[in-house]
Amino acid sequence: MARFITRSELRGYAASRSPAEQVAFRRAAANRPPSGATFLSHSSKDDDLVVGATLVLEGHGARVYVDEIDPEMPPYTSAVTASLLKTRVRQSHRFVLLTSKNSKDSRWVPWELGIADGYKTLDEIALFPSSDDAYDMTWASWEYLGLYRRIVWGSMTDRTEPLWMVLDHKANTGVPLDQWLTGK
Repeated sequence: MARFITRSELRGYAASRSPAEQVAFRRAAANRPPSGATFLSHSSKDDDLVVGATLVLEGHGARVYVDEIDPEMPPYTSAVTASLLKTRVRQSHRFVLLTSKNSKDSRWVPWELGIADGYKTLDEIALFPSSDDAYDMTWASWEYLGLYRRIVWGSMTDRTEPLWMVLDHKANTGVPLDQWLTGK
């Protein structure tokens, strides 16, 4: 059975690193080129989950791009921000939306997903659901989120151990996360 990661588990991944390591981790991410990276979209209210999500993704071969640490982003959101985000989504190899109950309140999250949907195939986009409970589906209250695959923890029929995978919930099939991220 597949399950979603909880917000407390994501915070726990981040807490496994010291505050200084977390700062260094985010600084290093700011110096990565966005081309070929995995674009991690998230609500600014979920900033405390970004390090944990990044650790999971990078632990499986991704180079994660997070917009707020992009040195080219203007200090205040504007049309320049929107234009640069469109470029970054287009440059990225994969698009991951860290979903939560905060996603629906964000002005940028649905817009970034729409941009990704226009530039990428459904195979290049995945949701990374996070909630207070591993089986809570309130993050999926937007009907169109049903179009996308989901990053989950679970078992696959050809594997003996549970693993991170990208689940196509409609077809009930999955691909190991590392394979999906690298496209191999």
